[in-house]
Amino acid sequence: MHFIRTMPSSRLSFAVVAPLLFLAACSSQPTQPGAADGNTTSSNVCTAPAVDAGACPVCPVCPVVTPPKPDAKPYLAAQWSDLPGWQVDDPGPSFNAWLASCFSLEKKPLWQSVCRDARQLTDKRPEALRQWFESNMRPWALVNADGSKSGLITGYYEPVLKGSRTRTAKSTVPVFGPPDDMITVELSELYPELKHMRLRGRLVDKGKGGGKKLVPYYSRGEWSAQETRRLSDAILFVDDPIDFFFMQIQGSGQIQFSDGDRVRLNYADQNGHPYKSIGRWLIDKGELKSHEASMQGIKAWAKANPKRLAELLNANPSLVFFRELALTSEGPPGAMGLPLTAERSIAVDPRHVPLGAPVWLATTRPNSEQALTRLMLAQDTGGAIRGVVRADFFWGSGAEPGALAGKMRQNGQMWVLFPRAHVPENSEGGTN
Repeated sequence: MHFIRTMPSSRLSFAVVAPLLFLAACSSQPTQPGAADGNTTSSNVCTAPAVDAGACPVCPVCPVVTPPKPDAKPYLAAQWSDLPGWQVDDPGPSFNAWLASCFSLEKKPLWQSVCRDARQLTDKRPEALRQWFESNMRPWALVNADGSKSGLITGYYEPVLKGSRTRTAKSTVPVFGPPDDMITVELSELYPELKHMRLRGRLVDKGKGGGKKLVPYYSRGEWSAQETRRLSDAILFVDDPIDFFFMQIQGSGQIQFSDGDRVRLNYADQNGHPYKSIGRWLIDKGELKSHEASMQGIKAWAKANPKRLAELLNANPSLVFFRELALTSEGPPGAMGLPLTAERSIAVDPRHVPLGAPVWLATTRPNSEQALTRLMLAQDTGGAIRGVVRADFFWGSGAEPGALAGKMRQNGQMWVLFPRAHVPENSEGGTN
């Protein structure tokens, strides 16, 4: 966003006014036909009849206004040879997970034929799968609005927390489902262009006039005051507040009880407040350097500053509510309702990348220059995942994937694979 600096007073000095007067008296004339020799001329001339030519001996050149450059189209036609590492990766794990996505994808005409053909494929060798993709699909490079092709690739995982069904001396942090008093307004019902947007709020009394009005739902800081009176509504309790905070960012997690049993908690809803990074908050406060603001660095700061923990967590007003699921699959369900596949599923911005689509990702491993290039599936979304070339890489469940996810903040490029005959809207070079 660009801001124009305004004068501190309504009075303008002569140094400001004089050029404006000259500009009012002078204009750049369009090119006119010249004499019989066919030459053309253009000049800055004084055009206001009330201005003496002597008062405008040299008219200033009128500034040329350059129209803003239009946004680049988000899809650029590509070749398979453009995909780094395409001939090396084994697409088998992604292909099998993509077949599961087809149960949802084939409801759309775009994917029906290619999903049908995929189910009939019997040769699952890496080279055969690559040949199948090359014959049935076509890569489209994702391009940011400014024309760049690189974007931020972060990581996420499914944490495993210790907890209890009841509140104990150790398990004191309550986990809630969507509260009964939270109202969700689907904006797309009134405005189709706002397909992926909704409002959350609560009703309060107007006062003497009677009636009720809708106000924003409780922020994280406001909700903490609600917890005591809502404890009977808690799904369960976990041991560590900072671990639970990061589970909310991840969107799902497993809870291990003292008897060894586990359950899965999955994202159910959110309070409607925007996500704000507590890592950024610590950097802005001078508490951490930018290279220290990883998940591990934030946890270390929280452990060293227990009296400021609430201040830290409340810097992010966003609050996630969960639902309990049986532990029936290795990965948690993503935005499509399908289990995520470790190191093969990514969260994307569905405004630019259709859920279920195969995506070729070219990035590097966390805190490394080692190439990480493989076929991924766009199976999830996230509140912080916004932009064309933007993805969150799912590493899996547990401590080791968590360590990788917490360190991952890499640059990367992405290509969406569409059925070969399809030319997406807002694309460049889409001739077949």
